[in-house]
Amino acid sequence: MVLEGLGQSLRGVLNKIAKASTIDEPLVKEVSRDIQRALLQADVNVQLVLDLTKEVERRALKEKPPAGMTLREHVIKIIYEELVKILGHPRQLPLTKQTILMVGLYGQGKTTQAGKLGRYLHKRGLKVGLIAADVHRPAAYEQLMQIGEKVGVPVFGIPGEKDAAKIVAEGIRHFHGADVKIIDTSGRHALEADLIAEIRRVAEEARADERILVLDASVGQQAGPQAQAFHDAVGVTSVILTKMDGSAKGGGALSAVSRTQASIVFIGTGEHLEDLETFNPERFISRLLGMGDIQSLLEKAKETMTEEQAMETTKKIMSGRFTLKEMYEQMEMVSNMGPLKKLLSMIPGFGVPGIQDKINVEETQRRLAIFRVIMDSMTEEEMEDPKVIKSSRVARIARGAGVDPKEVRALLHQYNTSKKAVKGLMGNRKLRRQMMKQLESGELGGAQ
Repeated sequence: MVLEGLGQSLRGVLNKIAKASTIDEPLVKEVSRDIQRALLQADVNVQLVLDLTKEVERRALKEKPPAGMTLREHVIKIIYEELVKILGHPRQLPLTKQTILMVGLYGQGKTTQAGKLGRYLHKRGLKVGLIAADVHRPAAYEQLMQIGEKVGVPVFGIPGEKDAAKIVAEGIRHFHGADVKIIDTSGRHALEADLIAEIRRVAEEARADERILVLDASVGQQAGPQAQAFHDAVGVTSVILTKMDGSAKGGGALSAVSRTQASIVFIGTGEHLEDLETFNPERFISRLLGMGDIQSLLEKAKETMTEEQAMETTKKIMSGRFTLKEMYEQMEMVSNMGPLKKLLSMIPGFGVPGIQDKINVEETQRRLAIFRVIMDSMTEEEMEDPKVIKSSRVARIARGAGVDPKEVRALLHQYNTSKKAVKGLMGNRKLRRQMMKQLESGELGGAQ
């Protein structure tokens, strides 16, 4: 999970509030010190931390809770709101026709992020073209070509050409029919004069609608000066922070960039091409505090299952049909959505201290993979009607899957448990009517 250390510390603070016998001034000051310690360890600016905790103390001791809210809930709400404030205002990248210029220092991950962004926009129905204008780094063109093939997005480049502005001009003409043109540019080890001059020439040629700065979160608070320097050169409109999954300085980078004119639109949360998340301060802090992020979970689900697939699966379950086929489809969708630990952090309550500790995430992920292999060894009849699976069939399926027969029985036990849960859910007439209404109106599954 992104900033896992900070998240654990902050969730510990909320746990302390929840378990306190009374909410008084000594507790508020103690909680304030805990928040200071957690934020400073995450490399957040010292003055920003002091301002934040001072405001938390002031509001917690002077504000009265709104009607229907307890003092405990009010203090937690104050902490949440003040943490959101330090991350700046949210801004979403528009899903419209546009030209996007990617800029940044060498080694920040521009080429990979260009591919991730291409995938993100392509998945949302836009026709995307990638332009390879990094003329200095060896094999930059080849790397972008490989990424383009993986994400299903075409790439334009002129191998051997050293004039980046010329490549951009020809690339824009080449992709004249595309909705979005993403330009990957050269980087340097520092903000050298020739880098700035070249980027300015490329920016003039591109006339980009979006100028996205790619920054490595491990630079911490230095992200602020870097963002400002690039902004002065080309007028940065947005920022992508990379390596947020493993950086202890991520808090510093987040807060530093958000104090500049540019807003963070995405964060990179892993090495895979799907590990790019839209950045929303409220949703980010909600997940950090263990309150979940259902919206991001739904967005991930939409990327792995079309509206038609979601509707079809729901209709089958609504009709009382829940075979191993439906169970397999659900497991496949969960697997395609990414690491289980990341998914759990999006579900409200699973980030609370002690909850995830009770779930062996790695073991659960392993068992899901084994269950899918076992089902791949079953016949069509067995998948449609698991009741036919007796001892002799269990032994055959286990041999085919290369597992112990007890693993096959464990799968059947899990299936029967899930089937009972689905039956109980469908026994709720009010919920059933509501779901039928959504199905008929086309609301269930959401728009792509």
